[in-house]
Amino acid sequence: MSDKPEKFIDENGLRLDGRQINEIRQMKIKIGVISRADGSCYLEWGNNKILVAVYGPRELHPRRLQKADSALIRYRYNMAAFSVEDRIRPGPNRRSIEISKVSREAFEPVVMTHLYPGAVIDVFAEVLQADAGTRTAAINAASIALADAGIPMKSLVSSCAVGKVDGQLVLDLNKAEDNYGDADLPVAMTQDGEITLLQMDGNLTQEEFKKALEMCKEGCRQIMEIQKEALRSKFADDQLAIEVPDEMVESIDIAVTLEDVVEEERETEVEAEASAEEITKSDAEAGSEDAEIEDAEDEYSVEDLEEADADEEILEVEEEPVDLIDEEAGNEDEKVATEGSETREQ
Repeated sequence: MSDKPEKFIDENGLRLDGRQINEIRQMKIKIGVISRADGSCYLEWGNNKILVAVYGPRELHPRRLQKADSALIRYRYNMAAFSVEDRIRPGPNRRSIEISKVSREAFEPVVMTHLYPGAVIDVFAEVLQADAGTRTAAINAASIALADAGIPMKSLVSSCAVGKVDGQLVLDLNKAEDNYGDADLPVAMTQDGEITLLQMDGNLTQEEFKKALEMCKEGCRQIMEIQKEALRSKFADDQLAIEVPDEMVESIDIAVTLEDVVEEERETEVEAEASAEEITKSDAEAGSEDAEIEDAEDEYSVEDLEEADADEEILEVEEEPVDLIDEEAGNEDEKVATEGSETREQ
């Protein structure tokens, strides 16, 4: 363990690592780093290095531990033996058991466990390198891993801590501030500001406590934006693009050529169908004209035609007496003329 510094904040208001009192450490996030897990996240926050894996929802054994109306969340926080300068004893201890409990309770209000009755959701948080604030860093990584696993949640959970050094409140403690500070206040909350975890080690006045909560709220807001950006980049369209091997390019070109041929054949068939429709339409029009003629002929029945022929015969018979009358009239005129000539001769 390093010696206690004389000052944690210099005359310019900068801390030992050059940060402002309300500035968080740099954070790096990688998602989906464990292929066998349902969801995973690797997070670097300052010198902290955290690896989280999520498994489930899956059936819980032994069955006597199952809940009939909801899923069970199991959270295991563990520090690797090589995570600190002085090697620690492997396996659970009182500190890791306590952090596991409060971290699990931080997620219970947001995870929709009622959707998976009788199931279990296992969260494994492994601290590979510790540099103060490992519980808050593990909660941030676990929240992303749960989202990566597709676990329905009401909100992401972000976590940050505020401490007191040199009589001032500082956000996101580093190792020296955590070891030699006067107070430590880790907080976890949702994006709506609902607090799901709050612990305090040390002494703060009421005014300092209120101010510390406001600083934690601002720190969690910044972390929430980092978490959302990491998830957006993970599930962005450009990240989901499929790379095609070179040996498949020729087969793809052949498939494209075949599609072109099929398309040309389809266009030819469409044109042929259009021509056939036009011919059929012309035949239909010609057929309709013939049908009109036949309909017109059908309007006159055989009886009408016979009556018409009979009328013509009557007209011919009627015309004959007219000719006879004219001939008789002519004969009478000739007879009168003959008689007249004979009288004059006498």
